[in-house]
Amino acid sequence: MTIRPGLRRCFLLALLPLMLLAACEQATTTASFHATEIRDASFGRELQLPDTEGRLRTLADFRGEVVAVYFGFLQCPDVCPTALSRAVAVKQLLGEDGKRFRVVFITVDPERDTPEVVRAYLDAFDPSFVGLVGSPEEVARTAKEFRVYYRKVPTGSSYTMDHTATTFVYNAHGKLRLAVPHALSAEDFAADVRRLLAE
Repeated sequence: MTIRPGLRRCFLLALLPLMLLAACEQATTTASFHATEIRDASFGRELQLPDTEGRLRTLADFRGEVVAVYFGFLQCPDVCPTALSRAVAVKQLLGEDGKRFRVVFITVDPERDTPEVVRAYLDAFDPSFVGLVGSPEEVARTAKEFRVYYRKVPTGSSYTMDHTATTFVYNAHGKLRLAVPHALSAEDFAADVRRLLAE
């Protein structure tokens, strides 16, 4: 069956509003985060470690806040301080909403990173940052729950640590929503946090 050119034009003009509406709906529903979005994750569902004051902390403690969980160690030469400095910048970019952005730092080097030293280290970035320091067994269990990789790397008479540099971000309802790569800018990270605060 053939459609005459005049009818074809009328048919397409009649469809145009529907096509535009569909395009708008698609743009609304597929607007993406700058970080990797996570939905219905089978990992990172629980967290249970003592903080630097010895209190057992869980994800439920931070409900109402967007929480950024980062695994690192204090003698990290550049990756960890860069990640924490970015978190400080994100909090500043958020302005008043920065009060609802919480950073949780989990050490993967509990042999050297004592609670007192971790607290002093985080205070140099932001006193509101939470430090978690578990036993080697507790840290291993937590890292497994988050699918985080870490290992000791000998360096002569001492050692350093290889570790995953991803930041895991929960929305204010305690649901894991984002995996933030180390290279993401503070501006893009802050924009993602604003979206999560609006959820």
